[in-house]
Order: sequence, then C-alpha cells, then structure tokens
Amino acid sequence: MNAEPLDVNTIKALVADATAAPSLHNAQPWAFRCLRDTGVVRLYADLERALPHTDPDNRGLLLGCGAALFNLRVAAAAAGLASDVRLLPDPASAEFLAEVRLSGAEPADGALARLAPAIPRRHSSRFPYRDEEVPATTRERLSEAARLEGADLFFPDAWHVRSVLELVQDAEGTEALDPEVHEETVRWTHTEPTAADGAADGIPGEAFGPRQRGTSVPVRDFAAGRPVPGRGWAHFEENPNIALLGTARDEPVDWLRAGQAMERVLLRATADGLVASLTSQPLQWPDTRWAVRDPVSAMANVQMVIRLGYGPEGQASPRRPVAEVLDVL
Repeated sequence: MNAEPLDVNTIKALVADATAAPSLHNAQPWAFRCLRDTGVVRLYADLERALPHTDPDNRGLLLGCGAALFNLRVAAAAAGLASDVRLLPDPASAEFLAEVRLSGAEPADGALARLAPAIPRRHSSRFPYRDEEVPATTRERLSEAARLEGADLFFPDAWHVRSVLELVQDAEGTEALDPEVHEETVRWTHTEPTAADGAADGIPGEAFGPRQRGTSVPVRDFAAGRPVPGRGWAHFEENPNIALLGTARDEPVDWLRAGQAMERVLLRATADGLVASLTSQPLQWPDTRWAVRDPVSAMANVQMVIRLGYGPEGQASPRRPVAEVLDVL
C-alpha cells in the first residue's frame, strides 16, 4: 500500500467534494483531519452543529456525515485513489466516525469514479416536478445503488405514498407546536438569498422552493411562518415518486451506512437525469417513524424519505470554506 504523503491540494479538493453532501438543515456537521504521511483522512462529527431538538439521537447528523464520507470515496476514486474505510474505529470516541486510508497502489473503483461529475450537480430540488413515473429500470438502478452500500431502497405503492404524505403533515403539525424545534429551524434557515446575508451554512431563501397549493408532496416548508421575499405559490405533482431508504438495524454504524447509501442513490439519480429532495420530518418523531414503514416490505428501519422525479434542478446551498473543516497534519 502506497504510504507516500498526500498532496495538500489533492486533499483540499477531496474534502471540497466531500462537503458538497446534503445534511440536515445544511448544518454541515463534519470535520476532517488528514495525516499526510500515512495517506489517512479521518472524519469527525462536529457536535456543535448538532440539532438536539430536531435530531435528538444525532441520527440525521450521522446520515449527513455518511453522505460526506461517500463523496470523499467518489472523489478519491476519480483521482485514481483506492479507499479503505473503517467506520467508528474508536469505540471510546463517539465523534470519530470514520478513517479512510487512501492508496494509489491499488486500482480505484471505476463505478465510484463515474459518479464524480454528479457531485457538483446534486442539489435538493424543492420545486414542482412533472407528473411522470420514474421508469422501472431506473428504479432498479437506484435500488442497486443502495444495496451496494448495505441499505435498501423501496418504492411504496400509491396507497402507502398517501400515507407517508399524511405522516409528513402530522409531523409538521407537531413541529409547529414545539418552540425549540421551531427555534432550530429559524437558526439554520435564512429568508434572504445567500448573496444578501453571506451565510456559509444553513438553507437560503432561494432554495426553499415555492409554497404548495394544497399538500401533495413531502417537502418541508423551511419558511416556518416567516415571509420570504419573492416567494410564490405553485401546484406540485399529484402523484409524487417516493422512495424509502432503510436498514435492517438502527445503530450509529447503520446511520453512517445509510448516509453513504443515500448519497450513492442521489448521485446515481442525478447522473440519470433525475432531481430529488429529502424529508425526515416523520422520522424525527417516534410516534410517526414506525408508521412510515410499508407493512409489506422487509425494511425494518426507514432512515430517509426521498422524493424523485423530473423537473428543475435545485438551487445550490452555501458551503463552508475547506479551511474551516480540514486540518492537515
């Protein structure tokens, strides 16, 4: 295995791609440390960016960090580097999430490398999609992407999709009555465009999408009752394409795997010309999370609800500078 020092510019480029991953409220709860001489990149949870009321178990935080880890693997493969990953390598440290040993002595993963062009194009699209079904062959490719990362992707039938939409509405109602959850939403979302407030994290007003006329798709309204300049109303698709991403178990290591699977699905979808948005609202409350499962599927624990379809690409959300999230030793 190649133990030559990693080039600093290469490290920065890999981490820049890693941080393009989605995270809950775009809090970007990750930190990276590179041990140049050994070719090792370590991923840590930045618990100062946790959302303790919205995400009390840090499940969403680890999903986001898992997505960043997957992007790192993709970027490394595109740079001709193989990656050997250990999840939760130190049981005594809950913040030390993964260790990635990069090597040029082994062949890079070609399938991962081919996903690299999708990284800068993938943005959550909270806009209306066309009322058009995702073809079965595309759905199977997306399901295979999840399986490659140790997770399952299930497309529920129309009846269960309606049930999921009702659970999203129920979760929104519960959130609206919780002042601490509301405060976290306000903290991490901005009603002004990125250019106006210069924020490097959180969700800017231009990425909220329009308000829905009626409720037909599972898109969180990040306005949380606040006025958003220039935001209008729109009809969304009547029959949304919904997929449930899940795992057999429900421990921190499973959340990291699910995050990697989620990002592999999203990059595969982007490469296939799809757009997507994510919602975890009904999964954040114990009394609704269990009901999101489809009773006829073998999926034990739903980790994310993914809306897929054909429509406008989403607006990019801001990202923190690499210098803020990377230490090179």
